[in-house]
Amino acid sequence: MNLPNKITVSRILLIPLFLIIMLYDFDWGNMHLLGADLPVTHFVGALIFILASTTDWVDGYFARKYNLVTNMGKFLDPLADKLLVSAALIVLVELGSAPSWIVIIIISREFAVTGLRLLLAGEGEVVAANMLGKIKTWTQIIAISSLLLHNTIFAMIPFRFDMLALWVALFFTIWSGWDYFAKNSHVLKNSK
Repeated sequence: MNLPNKITVSRILLIPLFLIIMLYDFDWGNMHLLGADLPVTHFVGALIFILASTTDWVDGYFARKYNLVTNMGKFLDPLADKLLVSAALIVLVELGSAPSWIVIIIISREFAVTGLRLLLAGEGEVVAANMLGKIKTWTQIIAISSLLLHNTIFAMIPFRFDMLALWVALFFTIWSGWDYFAKNSHVLKNSK
């Protein structure tokens, strides 16, 4: 396993730690940060989520720079993103911080695209993430981070940046899913 794939696996391995910090009832108190109050566990969980999310850029950087792009990496990288984002969104629903219907749409898109990737793989095609998919992933990461941090950085502006970011993420999720299916519909037409 090459370095980029090891970094991708580390992203997957950070998910259980994130879940434990966010969902176990640690009594670490609250903190006041940049105009917002938030539990220390949410702050630590957000840092773990952000750290895990940045590995997406790091593994891609090393894979491209050292020509270490592999089919395994093309499969693992989006899977790691989907697992991390889905886990965080489900936690946010449990905490009452994100509407379940938005989370259902986002996770449904991820399942649908993963299913199409499996069909493509059966046809011998491995499709790497395109720019629209990368924008989708980063808008989701920004929205989730803002929600996990209770809108901390933006608490002093007159609107909820975290919810605006979630709507932007929903938009790019739908658009990138539509684009992915439109570009790969030949597999669906040929599958019987």
